[in-house]
Formats: sequence, C-alpha cells, structure tokens
Amino acid sequence: MIEVDIRKRLGAFHLQAQFEAPAGVTAIFGPSGSGKTSIVNAVAGLSHPDSGRVAVNDVVLFDSDAGINLPPQKRRIGYVFQDARLFPHMTVLRNLRYGGQHDEAQVIDVLGLSDLLDRTPAGLSGGERQRVALGRALMCHPQLLLMDEPLAALDTARKAEILPYIERLRDTVRIPILYVSHDISEIARLATTLVVLDNGKVVVNGPVGQVLSHPDAVPLVGVRAAGAVITTRVVGRLLDDGLTELAFSGGRLLLPGNFGVVGQNVRLRIPAQDVILALEAPEGLSALNVLPVEITQINQGRGPGVAIGLKAGNDHLLARVTRRSALRMELSVGQKLFAIIKATAVGPEDIGS
Repeated sequence: MIEVDIRKRLGAFHLQAQFEAPAGVTAIFGPSGSGKTSIVNAVAGLSHPDSGRVAVNDVVLFDSDAGINLPPQKRRIGYVFQDARLFPHMTVLRNLRYGGQHDEAQVIDVLGLSDLLDRTPAGLSGGERQRVALGRALMCHPQLLLMDEPLAALDTARKAEILPYIERLRDTVRIPILYVSHDISEIARLATTLVVLDNGKVVVNGPVGQVLSHPDAVPLVGVRAAGAVITTRVVGRLLDDGLTELAFSGGRLLLPGNFGVVGQNVRLRIPAQDVILALEAPEGLSALNVLPVEITQINQGRGPGVAIGLKAGNDHLLARVTRRSALRMELSVGQKLFAIIKATAVGPEDIGS
C-alpha cells in the first residue's frame, strides 16, 4: 500500500494531493503542470512537502506532524527518469551493478538483458537503454519503483519493444510502482490503479478499468483518449482469417492478430469513439463484434458529444455519440441495446498481457 498526502506551494501553484494505492502499477495522469512529477519527487525525497505524510508498506518516509523526513538514500526507492541517465563509459553490466547486486540474475532475466551486458550505452537503442535504467533501479532492492514518463522520448517501435518487459516486471517482481504518463494507451495497458490530477489536485482515483469506463472521465482524459479497459481470455484462433477470438463476461470479440496461446489473459482498451450503438441487433454489417449491453449512465458534456456508460456482462464499456444521435435514439439509463465494435478499432498499442 502506498499512502500519499502532501501539500506544497510552488509560487502560484499549490499541490494538494491525497490518495492511497494498492500493490501493482499506480499511474498518475494529468495535463502538463498538474503536479505529476512534483508528487514522485516528493515521494523520492528529492523535494520536501510543506506538510503531509508519505508511507510505503507501513514504512513512513515523511510525516510533518511526527517530524519524519528520511533522506533519499534511506527510502529504498528506485527511480527511472524519462532519459536513461546511464554512465556512457561503463558497460551495461557495470551500469546495472552501480545500483547494487540484488537479484542480479532475476533482473537480467526479467528485462531480457543477457545479450547486452558487454555493450556500452552508445551501442543500445532507446528502448534497450530504458530497460537497463530500469534494471539498475531494481538492483538496489527498492521497496517502491518510481517511473517518470519513461517512454516519452521513445518512438512507437521502441515503446512496443519495452512495454512487454514492464508488463513482465509488474507481474513477476511485484513491488509497487508509481508510473507517471500522459499516454492513456500506456496507462490502460500497464496500470492497475489510476490517479487523475488537475491543477495540483486529485480529481479521481480508483481501479483503472472503473475510472476509464466512467462517463465522467471523458473531460478529464480527453475525448479521443477516453475508453474502457477490459480483461479478456484467448479462446481460439481463426488461422485462415488471421483473427484471435477473445472471451469476457460480456461475450466474445474477434480481433486481428495473434495474442498468444489459448487460455492466456489479454487486456484491451476499447476507445469510446469506436463504439457504435444500435437499438436492434444489426444485420449486413462488416463489423464482426456485436454485444448486448445496458446503459448505466449518460453524461452530456458541454460540446456536441454525449458519453454513454454501458454494462456488458460484468464489465463496463464506454461509448461517445453525438447529442443529436442520443436524442434521436431516445437513449436512457437502463435501456438495453447493442454495442458494435469494429475488429480494427483496437490498435496494437491498446493490447497488453
């Protein structure tokens, strides 16, 4: 458990952040200048809050009332920055060992570094450098890992290279992670908990699937970024069509690509703008995925769009339609209808283990 309750004034900006997060990846999301990096720096001990409390697994790192303020080197925290910050004159192995030698073999295995150990940073790709930086942070045996937009400087291909390793880290090493990002696809793929900031304050906090599928989240994360996160299971492959069949509580989905072996869990982000609603089961459509759903909430924003919360089995989806369509269809809470999702609506960046 991570406990954060900090207050700090930085000129005209006033940070007042309070949240608790369970084990796993807790993503901190918000616009530039909302206080994301200020929070992780305060947790790391690189900056001092004016007041409040920070604790990890019942170990108090900062408590203004009790007069506790552990220096950074005593907090047992690993920090991965946007740039790898490796020592250019050292090999990968020496860079790793600079952080310590805790579970060296496991760290090298989990991050796939065995073929890189004799190379120097100049001979690595951006994704490889970030994997080494992540490994160095883990070698100090941290009780908490901080990652401040670690993929922001990477192109799409390098992001795709490193994301599976972070997923593997999340699922095997099992230390709590605070992960700062402005990329909803990253957050949907990696996070278990989501904290949304605006102007120095936490505006919503909870399990990532619940937060992103809630209609109220649309103005917070952005119209194009809004969408639900669901966990599915691979149940089959249509080899002739190049499709994978996935099952979840709301039904089955067909998506292009190979997502692993039968029985493997796959996490999907389904963008709200790619969900079409129909009052009756459609016929003669090219779309492969039609799911029976029930409307749970309707949020009419300031613009022409309406966010529609949907329940599919025990999972939740999100659709965004125009106000004109919502009025024409006479949409209402409790209404049962059908959600149509094109097989190509879910991109590779929206699919994770």
